[in-house]
Amino acid sequence: MEIFKVDGRQIHLGRSWTDAAGTQHPKSWGRWSADEKAAAGISSVVLQPLPDQRLYTSSHNPDGSVASTARALNDVGEGMARVPGVKSSLIAQVKQQQGALLAQTDWQIIRKADAGTAIDAKVQSWRNAIRAKADELEAAVTAAADTDALAVLLDAGTLRDWPELDE
Repeated sequence: MEIFKVDGRQIHLGRSWTDAAGTQHPKSWGRWSADEKAAAGISSVVLQPLPDQRLYTSSHNPDGSVASTARALNDVGEGMARVPGVKSSLIAQVKQQQGALLAQTDWQIIRKADAGTAIDAKVQSWRNAIRAKADELEAAVTAAADTDALAVLLDAGTLRDWPELDE
């Protein structure tokens, strides 16, 4: 992404702007040639892509480069002052996904408890596979030694790879 600056402040395409001398420039300035932009003091900065925000706290430097710091992997603090680390957040995401998937067939569990109607074997097998996959994913997140190991799990789509129910 490219941004434009004049006198150290950002200007936006499609919007007029006023320079330090008080001159109002038209909203069509984006169509100016490179020479016209340079003559008006417009410079461009190409923003480098930010790293995965689940793993890093980051921001752009004035030159468009990125300054980033890895987020804490483990929880910090205790009680009300506890801040969840990346691992806790990812495990919570796995549990939420597991719950949402299981909820799709909860009606069969309720029907069995209420009326004694058998649960479809495919559904029971799928529910067991969902639980096993959630355990596997939680173990993978817990075992990740560092931010790079978690990045591999996220980049590979491992945390979104759930068994499908065959109808």
